[in-house]
Amino acid sequence: MNILLDKLREIEIRYRELEGQLSDPQVVSKQGLYQKYAKEHADLTELVETIRKYEKIRSRMEEYKGFLGGNDEELKAIVKDEMPQLQQEQIELEEKLRLLLLPKDPNDNKNVFLEIRAGTGGDEAGLFVGDLFRMYARYADSQGWRVEIVSSSPAGGVGGFKEIIAQIEGRGAYSRLKYESGVHRVQRVPVTEAQGRIHTSAVTVAIMPEAQEVEINIDPNELRIDVYRSTGHGGQSVNTTDSAVRITHLPTGLVVTCQDEKSQLKNKTKAMKVLRARLLDAMVQKQNAEQAQTRKSQVGSGDRSERIRTYNFPQSRITDHRINLTRYDLDNFLNGNISAVIDALASHYQARALNKQG
Repeated sequence: MNILLDKLREIEIRYRELEGQLSDPQVVSKQGLYQKYAKEHADLTELVETIRKYEKIRSRMEEYKGFLGGNDEELKAIVKDEMPQLQQEQIELEEKLRLLLLPKDPNDNKNVFLEIRAGTGGDEAGLFVGDLFRMYARYADSQGWRVEIVSSSPAGGVGGFKEIIAQIEGRGAYSRLKYESGVHRVQRVPVTEAQGRIHTSAVTVAIMPEAQEVEINIDPNELRIDVYRSTGHGGQSVNTTDSAVRITHLPTGLVVTCQDEKSQLKNKTKAMKVLRARLLDAMVQKQNAEQAQTRKSQVGSGDRSERIRTYNFPQSRITDHRINLTRYDLDNFLNGNISAVIDALASHYQARALNKQG
């Protein structure tokens, strides 16, 4: 506990230093430095507010212990009555502080790129890509985030998508959605199934933090950029100009295409954003794999091939396999009400991080 208290005092001192720096005219005049300090100050605010609440509780506890050693029996009775509540508040604040002191994922506050691709299951997989995209779009809307489709490839036939990529802009988007990467399996009776047999199909979801140019430096000489005429359903030409863009990153073989905009420049800009995000994501996945190599029993390593969730329509059931959580509100879930499951996943991984830290 002494180590925790020392750490809390260091944070309190740093917070006061930042308050002074943010009111220093020399700092205010330097936009980049001011923004740096403002971000650090904002990141520490919740932690410092919790520290101050905790210090007040500890101070009252010490004061109450002094009362218990006195001669005022009436006061001692009041203190004994209030002590359990204070002790419980102290325990809860200590737990919250340990969580707030966990190392932060540097990507948590970033916007994300959401990629959903049809896997096994034919038409059903394509339809479910559409279902999941609507689910995430509705969840994003409930969080006040902005969703923009970057590119999409219709599945044809009964509808849905072979692939859809969207950018989701909003503070904390990655921190909430990062648990969604992996294989999502759906079990339901297809519309075209005359005998009512349950069909199993799968789609893959990738959540990638948006990468800034300073984070991922791409050498233009390592890119092959092709332009062509965009196409729609059935292969018909959508535009009369070569506005569609395909970018190939030669060192990795990553290919990004974008044709949703009528402007070639806009398509190229969007495609470069997706490429940067994929390169950053590849770096994160490599780090996860290296860490998992030393922890073979790790759950939720971030492996894209890992089956993370099953959606069973006949039973209206959702099962998250990483935390053995089952719910029976599938319609509600697909309408974007996924916060409860995300909260459970966040709590699971926070608890695991605390155990590792302890």
